[in-house]
Parts: sequence; C-alpha cells; structure tokens
Amino acid sequence: MPIIEKTISFVKQKLKNAEGGHDWFHIERVYKNAILIAKEEICDEIVVKLGALLHDIADSKFHNGDETVGPKIAREFLESENVAENIIEHVVNIINNISFKGGNFEKKFKSIELDIVQDADRLDAIGAIGIARAFNYGGFKNRQLYNPEIKPNLSMSKEEYKNSESLTINHFYEKLLLLKGKMNTKTGKKIAQNRHEYMEDFLSQFYDECNGKK
Repeated sequence: MPIIEKTISFVKQKLKNAEGGHDWFHIERVYKNAILIAKEEICDEIVVKLGALLHDIADSKFHNGDETVGPKIAREFLESENVAENIIEHVVNIINNISFKGGNFEKKFKSIELDIVQDADRLDAIGAIGIARAFNYGGFKNRQLYNPEIKPNLSMSKEEYKNSESLTINHFYEKLLLLKGKMNTKTGKKIAQNRHEYMEDFLSQFYDECNGKK
C-alpha cells in the first residue's frame, strides 16, 4: 500500500475518538485544501500531503500542552514505514511550526511546503467551518459563549494563548479574524478573503440578535 494511503488509514484510526473540530474530517479538509493550494506552487507534494495528514496527529491542546507528542508520533510512524529521513525531518518541522500560538510565534523553519500546509490548516479555522469548530470546541471545554463585559485579549503571549479559557466570541478577535492577514500563498489569501467576510457577516448578525434587532 502506498505511503499516503497507509498514512490516511493510520490517522483515521488514531483520531477515531477525537474532539469534533480536530478529528479525521478536520484532517481530510486540510488535506484537500493543501492539495488545492499545492497546484499553484512549486513544491514537494509528498511532503505537503504527509504534513497535512499528520499535522494534528496529537494536538497539544489534548495532551496537557505538550507540543512534543505529535512530532514524536509522526516520526515513529514514518520511520516504521521506512520513509526517507529528509522527508521525515521536513514533516516533523511542519508539525512543529504550523500552529498559531497567539499570533506572535516566530517560525524556526521555513519552506513552501510548510506555507502550504499552514494555509490549508488556517483555512479550516475560518469561514463556516471555522465558526462551527469554534463553537464546538467552546462547548467541549464548557466555555462561556459571550459576555460583553469581558473584552478580547489581543496581546497574549504564546503561553497565555495556550492556557487561555477565552469566551468563544472573543476567540474570533484573538485568532480567527487575524488569520486572513497571516496567509502565506496567493491561493490561500484568495480563499481566506471570502471566508473572512463570511465571519464578519456572522458576527454582525450575532450582535444584532443579542441586542434585540431584526
């Protein structure tokens, strides 16, 4: 069985009980986004596909903030499949550098493949899917939906962001609405614009309903 098919099977099994916003279907959407973006870039498609499939194999949010679990699992799997070391190292670097982390995290590794997978992941955090995932995760963590007295924190450090228990609506301002301006690729930026506008329309409707307007 080719490595991509084996990786898909591995990820499906590993994430079969995952939270709804970080399950196989999230991975599948990111994978499809990455393939779409990669068509417009000169890149190593195998690295892009493996990076997209393994980028959330063990999200630190579900492992007590430990950011080493995901890269370790990915490396062990790829080594077990005798994948070339240079590809493994590249995929691990993607996993280590893909996260938002409050928006002020400086990537320690750069490649077009990372740019593609990062854009693909960020696209799944905005638009209709992004809205659904935000409220799903907020419910999963039993977070307050909205409180007009609690304002978004727009200057969180990486550690503050990682430990944040922010309201779901505040999360739009602390992350989701910032992603459009952080896209790397031309295709990513174009898709992000439409999804960003959709979120703005949603928030406008949300506040109208909160304030008893039509």
